[in-house]
Amino acid sequence: MLTYADALKIVKETVSPLPSQIQPLTTAIGQVIAKPVCARWDMPRWDNSAMDGFAVSSQALDSTAGLDIVGSSFAGHPYNKTLQRNEAIQITTGAPLPCGADTVIPVEDTSVNDNCLSWTGTIRAKQHVRYQGEEYCEGERLVNAGTVVDAGTIGLLTGAGITEVAVYPRPRVAIFSTGDELLNPGQDPGPGQIINSNLQYLQARLQECGCTVLPLGIGADQRDNLGLIYKQAKEADLIVSTGGVSVGEKDLVQQTLLDNGFERKFWKVAIKPGKPLLFGLLNHKPCFGLPGNPAATASTFELFVLPALRILAGHGTTDRKMTARLKHGVKAGGSRHAFLWSRCEWQGDGYHVEVPQRQGSGQTRSIQGANALLSLAVGSPDLKTGDKVEIFPLYSL
Repeated sequence: MLTYADALKIVKETVSPLPSQIQPLTTAIGQVIAKPVCARWDMPRWDNSAMDGFAVSSQALDSTAGLDIVGSSFAGHPYNKTLQRNEAIQITTGAPLPCGADTVIPVEDTSVNDNCLSWTGTIRAKQHVRYQGEEYCEGERLVNAGTVVDAGTIGLLTGAGITEVAVYPRPRVAIFSTGDELLNPGQDPGPGQIINSNLQYLQARLQECGCTVLPLGIGADQRDNLGLIYKQAKEADLIVSTGGVSVGEKDLVQQTLLDNGFERKFWKVAIKPGKPLLFGLLNHKPCFGLPGNPAATASTFELFVLPALRILAGHGTTDRKMTARLKHGVKAGGSRHAFLWSRCEWQGDGYHVEVPQRQGSGQTRSIQGANALLSLAVGSPDLKTGDKVEIFPLYSL
C-alpha cells in the first residue's frame, strides 16, 4: 500500500497548472500572476514636491533679497511657466515642480510680506523633491510571476498604468456525494438515513479557498446514475466525490470511473483516516474519490485535494508544514500514518498544539475549530506534553 509521501508525490507529478488567462486586475485578488508585469511609465511621472511650501531655484538660496511669488502649482493644476531665479511659486505636496525649480522650502520655514518670500534657517539645495522615476522607471519589472495578487499588488500596478494581468484562473471544482442513505439538508432522516454533511463541508471549504464550486448533489448507488453525474462534471477542472470507494457491494465509484475511461493513479493509502482514497485522471482532469466518513473526507481533502488545487491555481508544489509543542500527551502511532485534527496557537515561546481526544473517521466534532492536522508517523512512540510534533496548518489557496 502506498505511503502518504508516495501518494502525494503522485498527485504532484500528475497535476499541472491551468492555462493562464488575461483578466481585469481588480478581479484578480488572491490569484497568482502568470507572467512578469512591468511599469508603463515612470513613477513619479514628473518631479514633484514632497511638502507643502514654496518651489524655488537652488541658485536663489544665497540671495539676501526675497523672491517674488509669481503663481502656484497644485495637484492637478501645475504651473506651466519657467521659474526664474528671483521667483517662487506656492506648491502643495505631490504637485509638479515647474521648469527652473529644483528645491522646496516648507511653508513653516517661510514668511510672506507683500507677495515677497523670505525664509529662515538653512535650506539645502534640491531638498523635499521627489524626482521622476525615483520609485521605478518605465519598463521596470514590478511583479514577478508567482506573486499572489493582494491589495498592495493592485495598488502598485494600478498606479503603474496596469489594468489587466495574466493570472492562473480559479479552479472550477465539481463535487458530489454518493449513497442511497444520504439526504439533503433540511430533510428529516428516517431509519438508516443521514444528512449529507460532506457536500456542505466541501462546498464551504472550496469557497474559502477561492474556487468556483460546481455542486452536483447526491448520486445513487447505481453505476448508470453515477456515470451521468461524471458526465455532468465535464466543465470542471477537478472532480471530487465522497463515498463509494471502499470494498463494499455498493461501493461503485471506482468501477463507474473505469467504465468511463478513468486512468487510475492509485487506490488506498496507508493513512488514518482515509485509507480507501482514490485518485486518477478522468478526461485528463484530476479526479478524487474521497472516503465517505466525514473526518476522512475532510482530512483527505486537506492532504491531497488542496495540494492539487494549489498546483492548478499556479501556487506550485511547496509543502506546508511546521513544528509545534504538544499541550498534552498523544498515544503512539499505529500501522498507518495518522493525521489528527488539532488546534494550534502561538503562546509567546512558539506554537503549541492541542488534540481533541475523539478522532473517529465518522465524527465531525473534532473538525470544528481545528486549524491544523497533526502528523503521527507509523510506529511513533507515545508523545508527552511539550514534545515537538509536525503539523500541517489548514489554509486557503
